[in-house]
Amino acid sequence: RKELYMEGLVEYIVKALVKNPEDVQISRKPCEGGYIVEVRVHPDDMGRIIGRQGRIARSIRTIVKSAAGPDETVFVEII
Repeated sequence: RKELYMEGLVEYIVKALVKNPEDVQISRKPCEGGYIVEVRVHPDDMGRIIGRQGRIARSIRTIVKSAAGPDETVFVEII
């Protein structure tokens, strides 16, 4: 299923960026018109995922939206 593919894609990207990949948790919640992929990381890794001025977070969201396609709405939330 495509939802599981999106979770795996986000997990792969995030684990490649952090220093504590064992603390990465990915979950999915339904929302209006699609679903939300929640990303939880170790507090020390928050800066690595967000990036300067949110550039890395924005890039992750762009990749996920591109992979989802035009008929699916996917949001990435970093917690």
